[in-house]
This record gives sequence, C-alpha cells and structure tokens, in this order.
Amino acid sequence: MFDWNDLLIAVYIAIPTYVANSTPVLLGGGEPIDRGRRLLDGRRILGSNKTIRGFISGLICGMIAAVAEAALFVDGSLVLVGATASLGALLGDLGGAFVKRRMDIAPGNPLLIMDQLDFVFGAVLLTYPLLPISAGAFLILVAATVPIHLTANAIAYFLGLKKRLW
Repeated sequence: MFDWNDLLIAVYIAIPTYVANSTPVLLGGGEPIDRGRRLLDGRRILGSNKTIRGFISGLICGMIAAVAEAALFVDGSLVLVGATASLGALLGDLGGAFVKRRMDIAPGNPLLIMDQLDFVFGAVLLTYPLLPISAGAFLILVAATVPIHLTANAIAYFLGLKKRLW
C-alpha cells in the first residue's frame, strides 16, 4: 500500500543526497583525497577522481540544498537531516570507490548497482538515527535513484562534464 509519508521521507533524503553526489562532477578536481597513497595490495586507496575539492564542494552544496529544503517544507529539523544525508552520500561514494579499487576496477569504469546506489546507502545509513526510513521509503528512494542517476550521467557525458557515459 502506498504511503505519502514514505514518499516525503524519500524526498527529504533524496534532495540533499543527489545534490551532494552530483556536485563533485561540476566543482571537483584538484588534489585527490588519498593523495596518491596505496594500500599493501599496491592499489590506490580511492583513486584520482575522489578529490578534496569535490568532497568539500559536495558537502557545502548538499548543506545548501538542506537549508532550502527545510525552508520549502517549513521544517527546521531537515537542515540536520539534509546535512547528514549529504555527508553520508559522499562517504558512501568514497566507500564505493574503495571497493572498486580493491576489485581492481579502474576509476571511471563501471560497477553496476554500486555506482548507482553507494551514495544512497551511505545517506540512508547516516541519517537513519535522525530520520528512520521505512522499507517503503527506501524502495521509493532506490527505485527513483537508478533512472535519475543514469539520466544525470548521460547528461553530464553529453555536456562534456564526464568522460564516460556511465
């Protein structure tokens, strides 16, 4: 049964999460977070595409989106939820990059499901103590994220912001 509250919770998490995750494509670059370091397996920790500027700009823009969302929904508690979702999204994306490096997948190369949802999982995990998410809200978020993420990647590719379609 569809529940409007599930949809609202999914939106509350999605807006700052999507903004935080997409901002590094636009404003990233510069010094990699891992600074070129490698683990004992000889592989980079995160890779060149995960940069300090991208992380910070993603966090700031996600927080701005959280403030706008709180104003739109007239709920000040959404500032903390959105800021936490933004941080979770960025950490989830870093976790995905870490896993891909361990699997010897080069930066920019695809890993289905992980590429589309790692940032959502990070956002949901970090925000859960502040805004518990039901199974219905989680399913809405996942179902919406995959096509939105694929479409955003295609747009970024055609605009020359990404080197690969995925």
